[in-house]
Amino acid sequence: MTTANSAPVSITLTTNNHAQGWQQGKTIQIATDSIAIYLPQDATYRLRKIQMAARKIEKLDIDHALLSGEGWDEASQWAFALGFSCVDKLENISFCGEPGLIERLNNKLAVYAWSRDLTNQTPAELYPLKLAQLTTDYITNLAPEHVTTRLIKGEELLEQQWMGIYNVGKGSINQPCLLEVDFNPTADANAQVAACLVGKGITFDSGGYSIKSSAGMFDMKCDMGGAAVVAGALALAIKQGLDQRVKLYLCCAENMISNDAYKLGDIITYKNGVTCEVANTDAEGRLVLADGLMVASETGAPMIIDAATLTGAAVMATGGDYSALFALDNNAVTKAQASANATGEAIWQFPLEPWHQDKCPSVFADTANSRTQKGGGAGGASNAAGFLSRFVGNEGAGWLHFDLAAAYNAEDSSLWAAGATGLGIATIADLISKH
Repeated sequence: MTTANSAPVSITLTTNNHAQGWQQGKTIQIATDSIAIYLPQDATYRLRKIQMAARKIEKLDIDHALLSGEGWDEASQWAFALGFSCVDKLENISFCGEPGLIERLNNKLAVYAWSRDLTNQTPAELYPLKLAQLTTDYITNLAPEHVTTRLIKGEELLEQQWMGIYNVGKGSINQPCLLEVDFNPTADANAQVAACLVGKGITFDSGGYSIKSSAGMFDMKCDMGGAAVVAGALALAIKQGLDQRVKLYLCCAENMISNDAYKLGDIITYKNGVTCEVANTDAEGRLVLADGLMVASETGAPMIIDAATLTGAAVMATGGDYSALFALDNNAVTKAQASANATGEAIWQFPLEPWHQDKCPSVFADTANSRTQKGGGAGGASNAAGFLSRFVGNEGAGWLHFDLAAAYNAEDSSLWAAGATGLGIATIADLISKH
């Protein structure tokens, strides 16, 4: 069998398992320099099984997969790519088919590879300003004539009243920042912003004074996964021909412990006048996203999408197989579900009503950022979304909140290699392109 660092291995997909030597009940047949995957056309969970087969094939120490033959369509090739790609092999796949199909898949794979690699970087490599710079460089290089950026950092956040990002990040030696990326292909400086994307960019989350355990903290380099997903979504939409104005906001900070760190019982007064008592310094993502949602709402955009690795409650509820979706606008939900179906990404709508705003009460402020119970108590993911809804304009019309329960895997599984997945990029790119 061909091994790593050698020529690409041909991978075919077939509905015929009657070839000589094929073992009954087996999905994969290995030859000298090729591998065949067998799945009936009507197989249940067919794409999932292709992804699982790809994961097995990657584990055979194959460096590069060359998809070939007539069995592959766009969806099956992408399912294979998700299963085969892993750290150090994020783009080691050659697609097949007509040139337009290959170009689409290569563009998609390149964006997912960038986003996943960004999320996989160490906290020492990826501090808030570095996250902002890498995102600025990547998106600007895609369309330099259409992209402008603005960066608010350190004490400037305090001066401009972006109090959530400032308070969460002030305990770190690495300055917090709010990045705005304005993609405007219209040549009209006054063009309406069609959509805004907001991402949680916590480049490392110690939990602050509500400190995490070692096991809980180990993978917290991934806590900027929301920023990587929305940045990737904008990049993918640009590659796919996005022709309307979209703004991206990344809320970047490190949640650290020091003599300058924010504390339990502190009260944050936001730009819109909402006061928030800190009940848990490890519920920091919603504190920074509040600023991003307010600045996005200021644009008057009819669609605002935020994405974040926000709650363990969403992971517990979905098993890490779905992104959790929250909204107050049923029309926006319908669009999100259509985009998820079109791109093959799994989302699941969770409960959210206006009264969820009152689920984290405070005696001393309008709200607390959580409850003092473990995980924020019952309904923690919905309560977090309720908190965020306080900072969205137009009573939540056009707003979608993605709690990215499937953004990162600490360990290898039957479907995924360890590390970031990029899930959500295609769904959000489709949403902002079709809006």
